[in-house]
Amino acid sequence: MAEITAKMVSDLRAATGLGMMECKKALVEADGDSAKAEEILRIKSGNKASKMAGRVAAEGIIGSFVAGGVGALVEVNCETDFVAKDPTFIALATAAAKAVVAANPADVEALAAVEVDGQSVEETRKAAIAKLGENMTIRRFVRYETDGAIATYLHGAKIGVIVDYKGEEQVGKDVAMHIAASKPICVSKDQVPAETLEQERKIYTAQAAESGKPADIVAKMVEGRVNKFLAEVTLVGQPFVKNPDVTVEKLLAEKSASVKAFAMFVVGEGIEKKVVDYAAEVAAAAKL
Repeated sequence: MAEITAKMVSDLRAATGLGMMECKKALVEADGDSAKAEEILRIKSGNKASKMAGRVAAEGIIGSFVAGGVGALVEVNCETDFVAKDPTFIALATAAAKAVVAANPADVEALAAVEVDGQSVEETRKAAIAKLGENMTIRRFVRYETDGAIATYLHGAKIGVIVDYKGEEQVGKDVAMHIAASKPICVSKDQVPAETLEQERKIYTAQAAESGKPADIVAKMVEGRVNKFLAEVTLVGQPFVKNPDVTVEKLLAEKSASVKAFAMFVVGEGIEKKVVDYAAEVAAAAKL
């Protein structure tokens, strides 16, 4: 049996990013053959990724990338905020965003097969899982390709915004920041989903009817509430976050700019996180 030296273990660890004991076991199994040991680790790390697939990954970051008139946002999730700050995890998010821009994949499954710097996104994901020991998932992405300009804004990597617009660069930055702060659901009132508007109108009608006022007054009250709602949820109707005295619509008009579309991702939005009651666990253990 070949002698496994500390240097062999150290070299394999540097090449794979895995733990010392895992590397030593692989070298023993490979009878000292470093190339074979690396192959063993790649196989085992793939298995490791599969075993972690059922664990909830609700932390993470938003990655972004822009090249010319093409830009992308990607949400990549992990299990803990600690791993979300690791350079290897951040590199995975960046690679995924670059892949979306370059290949325009149809969905997350297609994105996994896209290669960036000689390695597929899925291979990069599995390598990150093997190194950091947490489940990681690429949850969603959005891609814009435009004859105008693309602006992105990341707020602490937890909120990401991408804007397809025309105008000065500063306008794009300001609008993206505004969206992150004020969270509109669409650009203008004609884009508000009909079912959403209808639901709001029903609520306002019921509320106004309780006032006991004449029907024509009730109708005006309802329209006033609907118009207020539209101003609150549409980008152009909102007061500009850096100058509430003007609306975003007025800001855009003053700058001869326009916004075609935008998207905003918030990390973990809609994912049910497991809440652990550690006090209850300790109390239960104490009774054993």
